[in-house]
Amino acid sequence: MQARTIRKLALALPDTEERETWGTPTFRVRNKIFAMFAEGGSEVWVKSTFDEQRALVAMDESTFFFPPYVGPSGWVGVRYRTVDRDEMEELLVEAWRLTAPRRLVQSFDEEAS
Repeated sequence: MQARTIRKLALALPDTEERETWGTPTFRVRNKIFAMFAEGGSEVWVKSTFDEQRALVAMDESTFFFPPYVGPSGWVGVRYRTVDRDEMEELLVEAWRLTAPRRLVQSFDEEAS
């Protein structure tokens, strides 16, 4: 998977914008970050839950890891060159859902039905 694919997947989510912060692209919904590229260009950090973070890292340490700074908050690091596209899309949607306001998530779910 390439960075441009991750960018496309993230920006397809409602009210998402890309903004450079700390010298790297971040993806936000209503000004709250739910995903960001790491310095170096081969990793993306995605908001997650502690349970999901631990499960992903246990499942595939070569693709998923505990990222610095945000890992203690439950975020998961993803080496996007080795991640499955469907898995990456699912992670981005879930990160967006954890970050977006409840009404926006509700509207998103209604449209998907």
